[in-house]
Amino acid sequence: MSLNWKEINLILKELELPGMRIQKAVQSSFDILSLKLYGKSGAKTLLISLSPAACRLHETFISVPKNNKPLRFAEFLNSRIINSRIDEAVQLGRDRIVRLKVHCNPEGIGLQHFHIYLRLWSNAANVIVTNPDGEVLDAMRRIPRKKEVSGGFYMPEDDIAEEIKGDTAGGTIYGTTYGVKGEKRPDKDYHLREFPEELLAELPPGSSFNQKIDAYYRREGGSLSLDALREEVRRKFEERINRLSATLERLKEKEANFAGADRFREYGDLILSNLSLIKAGDDWLEVMDFTGNSKIRIKLDQRKAPAASAEDYYEQYRKAKSGIEEIRNQIEKDEKQLLKLEETLKSLLSETNPLVLHKRIKSDGKTLSAGRPADTKRPGLSFRRGDWLIIVGRSASENDALLRKYVKGNDLWLHARDYAGSYVFIKKRPGKSVPLDILLDAGNLALFYSKGRNNAQGDLYYTEVKYLRRAKNGPKGKAPKGLVIPTQEKNLNIKLDSIRLSDLEKCKVINN
Repeated sequence: MSLNWKEINLILKELELPGMRIQKAVQSSFDILSLKLYGKSGAKTLLISLSPAACRLHETFISVPKNNKPLRFAEFLNSRIINSRIDEAVQLGRDRIVRLKVHCNPEGIGLQHFHIYLRLWSNAANVIVTNPDGEVLDAMRRIPRKKEVSGGFYMPEDDIAEEIKGDTAGGTIYGTTYGVKGEKRPDKDYHLREFPEELLAELPPGSSFNQKIDAYYRREGGSLSLDALREEVRRKFEERINRLSATLERLKEKEANFAGADRFREYGDLILSNLSLIKAGDDWLEVMDFTGNSKIRIKLDQRKAPAASAEDYYEQYRKAKSGIEEIRNQIEKDEKQLLKLEETLKSLLSETNPLVLHKRIKSDGKTLSAGRPADTKRPGLSFRRGDWLIIVGRSASENDALLRKYVKGNDLWLHARDYAGSYVFIKKRPGKSVPLDILLDAGNLALFYSKGRNNAQGDLYYTEVKYLRRAKNGPKGKAPKGLVIPTQEKNLNIKLDSIRLSDLEKCKVINN
């Protein structure tokens, strides 16, 4: 349940924000923001949550974790309003919109004034920073259709269209609220919430409303309550643990099958040792094994010469020996990962700070669902153009690794036609077609990182990853690592564009 207007007024009255300075902004996830404040009453942490059903602001008495990567809005606040002083903190009527008027005096720039609006509506919550004229400088949630983006306009005082009556108390403004056409809204009977007895028993006597609200949301905050977050963490981890356990079972079955690889070599040896016993068109060879203790029945390919059948068994032996090493390495990695997931789950379920769990779910959601360590390095080069990611594999090993672990079926694959070179992938965005400009970027990279670079022009083929088929046999009987055969491919003729390549170099990102 989100805060009502009476609760917001009481929270603002207790906080006594005017006169305090904003020392730092911390954003632990895309919907949780905290402001580190300092004033005559000491240090405080103001928590602002935009989460539906738990939309609120209040002082928090637990630590607010940082996100693994700095988030945009917190970086903006820290660059613009650090060390600013709060001049006013008011709720606009009963509309659950809090306006903070702040000013700062950066050295060499002069006095600057800002308005920070905290709109505490469950389904449309936002934090919007404007100048005094209402021009939006940035918003925690950018909503272009509402002009809640940089350069837009936001001044809710005009939209509320209310006559503020009465007096002011504790930094709040309250009065009779009217609709946009001046018609009085029906008055609802709002009350301060009552807290469970067991929650009050955990708090020291005389606790403030801020302390009670902070404790309440840790326990009863809907999707942000400690119990709900623990359940979500448990579900995400157990899904991954179950998938990883099933994968391990399949790998161990393969390991057991490959463990008898020596029999394939024995079959080949027995065929070559008994060529005189094999007649044209025979399907089977029955001979005693090399110990002389048992008879073995060996399947032959009647379309091939006996020596060729022996070579087939030798090839199976080589594949099995190679495969079993790879499988055992993968089993070892997966067992370590499974142990790590179980230990992490146990640690998180014992966590008592809901903000820590919320941060893990929001900012590390991909890590939780994928089970891959957050610091895993992606091979190759990566280039980010706007919201599009282009990945370049520079060698056969990188091409193979990208195909196996880092790209999906709907991602686009490009490669120079008739030249050895890199695989280039464009990561698919849901519901979006690859723009021509991005396709040309990837095409230039595919030609540049190929042996056709010196020609400055060449043909490429491109298709979706799901239409690639791994080659089984190469020129010398064994396919090189990463070699694929495309189907449903299209042709693209590219002339190297030095300006485009130079711009792409500026868009290079560190792989992780």
